[in-house]
Amino acid sequence: MLELVTVPCLKDNYAFLVHDPETGATACVDVPEAAPILKALADRNWQLTHVLLTHHHWDHVDGLPDLAARHSPIVVGAAADAHRLPPLDLAVAEGDSFAFGPAEVRVMDVSGHTVGHIAFHIPAAGLVFTADSLMAMGCGRLFEGTPAQMWDSLSKLAALPPETLVCSGHEYTESNARFAASLDLTPALAARLDRIARARAAGEPTVPSTLAEELATNPFLRARDPALKQALGMENAPDADVFAMLRSRKDNF
Repeated sequence: MLELVTVPCLKDNYAFLVHDPETGATACVDVPEAAPILKALADRNWQLTHVLLTHHHWDHVDGLPDLAARHSPIVVGAAADAHRLPPLDLAVAEGDSFAFGPAEVRVMDVSGHTVGHIAFHIPAAGLVFTADSLMAMGCGRLFEGTPAQMWDSLSKLAALPPETLVCSGHEYTESNARFAASLDLTPALAARLDRIARARAAGEPTVPSTLAEELATNPFLRARDPALKQALGMENAPDADVFAMLRSRKDNF
């Protein structure tokens, strides 16, 4: 069974370590900064074998040179984003897969936040690494993509098994939850708000979260939910239009 470690980085970023105890393979998903990742590896006596990059933004890649100076990982990233990423050993695209220990890693194009943003899905472990596409209680701002692109990306992620752990890239959950509560305070959302508050008061991460939690409480995944559409006065609007309105409102919240 793969082991997962959430590594806080910078002010509010997360990197993730995935370790296969049978083969010793260890992957780091995104590298906001090197020091906390190197410490997490050293504490466990793990040797880094892979780095998986979701997109080119500095707070997801800037730690790679220092990390690679201490380890010699295979660097994996999107072929479509290769011109903006650090040098890649393996350039991948939607539908590609590669081996990590005994597990298969599947690549999903989740453009929207950026064009060329990818997610890494490990079905056997029930993990998906979504960075700034699907986030805990939210989704990333649309710096490059269109609302239609992001809605398509979120819809692909929403179709994964509900027990999947969503490993997203930032600790934005409290502010995302306040926005969700301003729209439609359901019992499921109220319960999650309490869990989030208790976790943060204890200094604990709110990610990863389960896809089931996101489907029930994340307003961007609920753009297809008749109850939320009614609360917004958009009962007859297409799902993608509801999503676009929600993203616009969140940008100004």
